[in-house]
Amino acid sequence: MSDTWLTTLITDTPQEGFELAITLSRRGVKYTQPDGEVLHRLRPEYSTDAENLTAASQVVATNFQTVAAANGYWR
Repeated sequence: MSDTWLTTLITDTPQEGFELAITLSRRGVKYTQPDGEVLHRLRPEYSTDAENLTAASQVVATNFQTVAAANGYWR
């Protein structure tokens, strides 16, 4: 993926920041596994596994921490 899509971490609201964190997380997966067919084939395995879902939530939370810090925690 060579497109430039992330131009800033600054968002107007925490909600927008959380949505950016989710986007960052999803893009990370796409960069790691760019083959859409493989992603869709694996989805049933990881989408029903509690440990995998918890790990995914942790990635989103880490990205949200980064976005929140970049936004001065919206103070």
